[in-house]
Amino acid sequence: MNILTLGIDLAKDVFALHGVDERGKPALARPAVRRDQLLELVVKPPPCTIGMEACSGAHHWARQFSRFGHTARLMAPKFVAPYRMSGRRGKNGAAYAAAICEAVQRPAMRFVPVKSELSQTRLAMHVARQGWVQARTACINRLRGLLSEFGIVLPLKAQTVRRQAAEHLERLPGWMRTVGADLLDELRRLDERIDAYDGHVRLIAQAEDRSQRLMQVPGIGPTTASALLAHIGHGHDFANGRQFAAWLGLVPGQYSSGGKPRLGRITKAGDSYLRTLLILGARAVLAAANDKHDRPSRWATQLAERRGYWTAVVAIAAKHARMAWAMLAKGEDFKPPAAA
Repeated sequence: MNILTLGIDLAKDVFALHGVDERGKPALARPAVRRDQLLELVVKPPPCTIGMEACSGAHHWARQFSRFGHTARLMAPKFVAPYRMSGRRGKNGAAYAAAICEAVQRPAMRFVPVKSELSQTRLAMHVARQGWVQARTACINRLRGLLSEFGIVLPLKAQTVRRQAAEHLERLPGWMRTVGADLLDELRRLDERIDAYDGHVRLIAQAEDRSQRLMQVPGIGPTTASALLAHIGHGHDFANGRQFAAWLGLVPGQYSSGGKPRLGRITKAGDSYLRTLLILGARAVLAAANDKHDRPSRWATQLAERRGYWTAVVAIAAKHARMAWAMLAKGEDFKPPAAA
């Protein structure tokens, strides 16, 4: 069985495989392979290129296949979707595996870097922390909504909600007093959990020299530095900093035709969590730029005056992304700008 390229449709229990030889002819078609049979079946053929969608469990299987000499390639599902509709009818695992096998052979296909176990454990810390933050926001909104039913309208600021809700607690009628007290207790528990995870993230960032270099950049703290390091590692999967910024969705989308370049809004592609962290850091940098006189601060304030606040924020975030890639890929330290 001479397989040159193999496409695997990943699932929880039943997988589908489609392999082709050097002439592009089907050499393997297995529409139903159980989970305990997958590794044994894949390692039998000589080393080949294995294509998979970047979904749940994809990085684990890519690491497993690479141990046996195979070249594992992960692709974003949106890049595989056009090949599912190419001459195929119906939605099933066999058609998906054939589409993946066809997509992975395209020379212009863009692939997702395979993450190590260490990177995934660090990302798990960020995912859990972000879940606690979202749960806290939901708890605050639930408390504000219930209190508004009794004529108590609280502002949006979280710290003010905590203080004023506790002050109005004794004046609430009946069971609403119990509900308010339980929501405040849950809010305190979530605050403690988020503070603990913030400490974990700081320890992760301080343990790496590369993340310590990233934290020298204004607007990049321990959370952003550790998330950048976990996502891209050394950054060798990107040709330059602009490609990394485009991967994050921080560059404008192009709608050009007939020699007329048209640039729209940012694409918002890539990881939304990492893009959000860079945007928040850029907002802090722009807020502090009015009191500084170095060249980047003057550039940021002038850009905000000329093009608007959010355009300047996105431009600063894109610049930080390019600087972070250069520091990770080339091992350089941050060079503070000279004061004007």
